[in-house]
Amino acid sequence: MKPVARALTVVLGASVVTAVAAQPAFAAEISTGARSLQSVNVSGSYLRHADYLGSIAAVSASSSAQVKSDATFTVTPGLAGGVGCVSFQAANGMWLRHRDYRVRLETNAGTATFLADATFCVRDGSVTGSVRLESFNFPGRFLRHRDSQLWVDASTTNPNTFAADSSFRVGTPWVAGRRSPVIKGLYADPNIAYLAGRYYIYPTTDGYNGWSGSRFKAFSSTDLVNWTDHGTILDVGPQISWAADRAWAPTIASANGRYYFYFSGATNIGVATATSPTGPFTDPLGRPLVAAGFKSGQMIDPHVFTDTDGVSYLYWGNGYSYGVRLNADMISYDASQVRTFSLPNFREAPFVFKRNNIYYMTYSVDDTGSENYHVEYSTGSTPFGPWTHRGTILAKNLSLGIKGPAHQSVVKAPDSDTWYMAYHRFAIPAGNGTNRETTIDPMRFNADGTIQPVIPTL
Repeated sequence: MKPVARALTVVLGASVVTAVAAQPAFAAEISTGARSLQSVNVSGSYLRHADYLGSIAAVSASSSAQVKSDATFTVTPGLAGGVGCVSFQAANGMWLRHRDYRVRLETNAGTATFLADATFCVRDGSVTGSVRLESFNFPGRFLRHRDSQLWVDASTTNPNTFAADSSFRVGTPWVAGRRSPVIKGLYADPNIAYLAGRYYIYPTTDGYNGWSGSRFKAFSSTDLVNWTDHGTILDVGPQISWAADRAWAPTIASANGRYYFYFSGATNIGVATATSPTGPFTDPLGRPLVAAGFKSGQMIDPHVFTDTDGVSYLYWGNGYSYGVRLNADMISYDASQVRTFSLPNFREAPFVFKRNNIYYMTYSVDDTGSENYHVEYSTGSTPFGPWTHRGTILAKNLSLGIKGPAHQSVVKAPDSDTWYMAYHRFAIPAGNGTNRETTIDPMRFNADGTIQPVIPTL
């Protein structure tokens, strides 16, 4: 098999050093979801955390619920990226990472260093079916147990047993994983759409201090359960001339044989186009579609609704809610025709859809950092209203640990009257306004067309 090259960029003081090393192709992999990892050479011992430090310890059917939970991790795609690389999230929402080579649990700081420290690339283990976990940012160092403690070490450390000390069998989790989040990892502001025979979710990549992320990803599914990660489809840092960060709350539309991806970048709204729902997307304007300062409030949280007559409308706003009819090219509009809507309690995330000739304006209320962040809606007879307030349809459920469920989007299953709402909530159990996760629940209607409360579930 041909070796593959992996580039590593290391910042040393003011210098940047890039090394490219040939890496062999590996067959080992770890599927995402809840998993437990058993030591190859210490029978009955599993990778676990205790007092925020990584170790291996005996776990059995008679162990306490807490011990079993401590030995169960949700495997996600690597926070720092990388083909075949993964990250490990504990039930308390923290992540396994190495610091000074010691492996421990910490809250995602959103820094490049943290993301790299919490990413491990899966390699073949010392025995058939086992895996080894190579540090993403320190190639040649592997997660291994030393005197039952977990470190990232080089093979020169106790070379006689190193391969076995750093090998684990991936097994059934001691604690069953949750049905959701539907996308493993930290993602927020999901825009869900049905395009070209598949469901797609376009979220904000979360977990960054100050919501400072730059990358947008796409995920697709045929059943709303199993999702394919299509990787980064737009990185505003290198790809957008007028924004480098604060890549938030995208939305997607299809017209003219193309796909139009609307997004927030540095508190402006931009648009990028592609011939595929998964990109690559490019900026046709070279400037914002809606620039910061155009109106009162923040110019963020775009949404595009296309009516049954083929006309598309752009909605956006934070603190103030706006809408305008898009021109047929989907990348321009008449600024003099922008409407301002009066929506009780409106904060952000307007999302419009149509059912049985009723237009529904859903939106988020309160602050995304508040556990009281929730969804309300209004109805109208046109895409611009006038809007009649109908009340709350999605709110927290503290008995399940569900906080801040909002920034919603809605999709209809094809050829049916079956509807779903995608939204984010605080990551369970230890998330907050910058550590959020995406999930989906059914949305149902009463006979008069009003929306029943959406029941948040696990």
